[in-house]
Amino acid sequence: MVRIRLRRMGLKKQPSYRIVVVNQRTARGGEYIENIGHHNPRTEPPTDVLDEERALYWLSVGAQPSEAVASIMRRTGTLARYERLRKGETMEALLQDAAAAKASAEPVSQKTRRPSPAAGQGRKAAAEEAAS
Repeated sequence: MVRIRLRRMGLKKQPSYRIVVVNQRTARGGEYIENIGHHNPRTEPPTDVLDEERALYWLSVGAQPSEAVASIMRRTGTLARYERLRKGETMEALLQDAAAAKASAEPVSQKTRRPSPAAGQGRKAAAEEAAS
């Protein structure tokens, strides 16, 4: 079975995720069929970028989203558009709707909620700096 799920990327303690289409039995960081977007939970609000056309295609051929990806798709409106596609609306109308929704959405700052740990510095170095 084909699944749409998250693939972890980024540095240690600084996660970001790609939204990928994979065989269900593939390992979390293993080979994927197609990359259809990305998700960054460190920004406020979280950044979700999804290729709407490819996501609708994979859903229409039977790919099952994981719980996390289904939540992202609900937040971006992709699952609602997929239901409309199943009821008979054309793909072009849905893609125009998605483009209009993307254009009207307010831009998300790429600034993260937490500072990134500096290279080579752990908690001790940060505590010593704060104490002096």
